[in-house]
Amino acid sequence: MESRGLYLLAADVILFTHVLFVAFVIVGLLLIIAGKLFSWFWVRNPWFRLVHLIAIGVVVLQSWLGVICPLTTWEMVLRERAGDSVYSGTFISHWLETILYYHASEWVFIICYTVFGSLVLASWFWVRPRPFTTIKNHGAT
Repeated sequence: MESRGLYLLAADVILFTHVLFVAFVIVGLLLIIAGKLFSWFWVRNPWFRLVHLIAIGVVVLQSWLGVICPLTTWEMVLRERAGDSVYSGTFISHWLETILYYHASEWVFIICYTVFGSLVLASWFWVRPRPFTTIKNHGAT
């Protein structure tokens, strides 16, 4: 495969990863709420909840600081190196970009991310995660 194709493939992989990240944040909150309503034990997993909280926390912090997501930056750099115009390319990338990227004023994103992050933080208290447990080393003396 030529270098142009490799750059496009790498850009598509990053875009797909970005979509998965967004889906994790959004669907994660929906599952936490559903888990509370249906008494699903797994939504109280402290590691899942901590990773979920950190994920949206990073998004909120980036929006407050006006920082572009590194995944977006890396994808655009790879597309440029491939000689492709930014956000055009393969069929997969076209549809993933349509789902992920939309145009609005920066303040709209800051408010949306902050409200969503606040909901995730509130879910931490409404649907309490189980405590982190320490693993005792039974073989140590």
